[in-house]
Parts: sequence; C-alpha cells; structure tokens
Amino acid sequence: MIRVGILGATGYTALELIKLLLRHPEVRITALTSRQTDRPHVSAVHPQLFGRLDLHLENFTPVEVAERCDCVFSCLPHAASAELVMQFAGTPCRVIDFSADYRLDDVATYRAWYAAEHPDPSRVGQVPYGLPELFGQRLREANLVANPGCNPTAPILALAPLLQLGLIEPDGILVDAKCGVSGAGRTPKLTTHFPECNESVVPYNVGRHRHTPEFNQILRRFSGAAARVIFTPHLVPMDRGILTTTYARPRGNLGEQQALDALRQFYGDKPFVRIVDHLPATKDTQGTNFCDLTARRVDDWLLLIGSIDNLIKGASGAAVQNLNWMYGFPETTALV
Repeated sequence: MIRVGILGATGYTALELIKLLLRHPEVRITALTSRQTDRPHVSAVHPQLFGRLDLHLENFTPVEVAERCDCVFSCLPHAASAELVMQFAGTPCRVIDFSADYRLDDVATYRAWYAAEHPDPSRVGQVPYGLPELFGQRLREANLVANPGCNPTAPILALAPLLQLGLIEPDGILVDAKCGVSGAGRTPKLTTHFPECNESVVPYNVGRHRHTPEFNQILRRFSGAAARVIFTPHLVPMDRGILTTTYARPRGNLGEQQALDALRQFYGDKPFVRIVDHLPATKDTQGTNFCDLTARRVDDWLLLIGSIDNLIKGASGAAVQNLNWMYGFPETTALV
C-alpha cells in the first residue's frame, strides 16, 4: 500500500485528487498540508468529503511529511512548490509536482516567464514531463515528475505525432483555448467574481501566458526544429473544461482523414486519448481523464480540436496516471 500526501490540500485540484485517490486500491492518504494553523478537518475545507476521509490539514514540515508518505503530490503555486519539493531530495519519498517549477528546460526561461529566481535550479531540465502518452517510460524510475499544464495538454497530444511524422510545419502554430473558471483556482479574484465572468467571454494573458514556453519546448522534441506557438486563452462562464482549437500548416496534401489515421495509429494503445470523428465538446470529457481529439482540413490549415476536463486530465487525473506509471500499477487504476 502506497502512503500518499498532498501539499496544499485546499484547492480544486486537491479535492479532485483526493476523490480519485479514495478510489485507488493501492493507495492510502496519510497526510494533507495547509499553512492554516487551526488544523481544519478536510470535510470543513471540502464538504464533499464528509464521512469519506478522516484527516486534518496540518502545517507539516517536509521532514514530517516524508516520514508519513511514500509519494507526495504538491498542489502549491510556482516557486512555493519548489521551495518545499527540493527538501524531499535525498529521501525515499517520490514527488509529483502540479506547479510549473520543473516543467521548463532551463532556468533563464523560467526566470523570464515567471519573474522569479528558481529555488531548485540544479534540477531544472532534468525532471520528466508527466504526460504518460508521450513520456511514460521515463516515469518508471523517476523520483520527481512535473505534471503538465492544463492548457497545453490537448494541443501537445494533437500536435506531437504529426510533428514527429513531418506532416505539419512546426512554425506559426496557433492555439485558441476556451477555459472554465476553475482553471483560475479557488482563491477569489475580481475576474472570477460571478457578476464579472458570468454571461461573458474574455481573452486573458494574450501573448504572455506562462504556458507558452511549455508548448514550445515539448513540441521541439518532436519536430526536430524550433517550434513556435501563439497561444490565446479565453475565460468562459462554465465551471470546468477546456476546448482547444489548434491551427497548423500541413505539409503536402495532408487531408483530415490522413491526420486522423496518423493520430489513431499513434494512440491506439493509449487508453485516455480518444480520436473521434465528431467535433468534441467539453461535456464529452467532463469528470473524466479522457482527451478527445479530432482533425479538420480547412483551406490551407489543419485544425486540431481537443477537449479535456481541466481538473482531471489537465491536473489531478494526469497526476494519478503518473503515479500508476511510477509504481507499475495498471494505467487506468482509479481513473475509469
């Protein structure tokens, strides 16, 4: 039985993670942390868990967590996560990090996009990217895994096989995302206040969204050349889900059926990527770990349309999928 802990257990992704882990037959949750000093019961923070888990959120040190756990999920924000995660190095405790702290390849890129010095620079670029459909074998022996960002997940899954096969150009890729409000986190802010976001769609972080370098560096591994993505997210008035439309320039006479066939062949044995003929909707993947993808050829563009649940495949479901790879459990355990 794997003992697991969650750092920063008050947010939406932590709630979804707990619900998934409670279904996992090989896992027992043994520690939940928070900076709150009054030791709230988990059901006081997440009423959905009333009667399902009898633990308090405590301000444990990393040493105390490592004594209680074999694996830790860090749901802390960037910089704050690495400050604690680095303290697990040298312990038997393995870590799956939800933040961006270990996703990027170099410290300079992190500093430029996050306007912060990295607390653990020596491991930047050395940590496996936790998208099992593309990098599963690297997770087997990993002591630290970088969970992907929610917005890049579907576009990267759509683009990587086509870039690897040389079917599309790596330059001038456009990604348009429609994102549910839970992607902004649980902390209240003006833009997610109900009267501000209801009955409205608004773009945000145009040209400066911090997931942009994540797109470029992962896709570069498959294109063999510099990849360049322009990413534009939009906040839409729904609780959860991300719908992405990715525009790429096809090479030669690539048609949509050829693109769909290539994606089906690449993901034929991957249980959580569904290549569909219809146009995906966020309702199709809500509450699941699936990523639905399709392709359309429109004039000189190949459109790749994807849907995920940002809290599951975009965060907590991916983390449990990573845990399953790390410990050799069936990949679908607790996820179907």
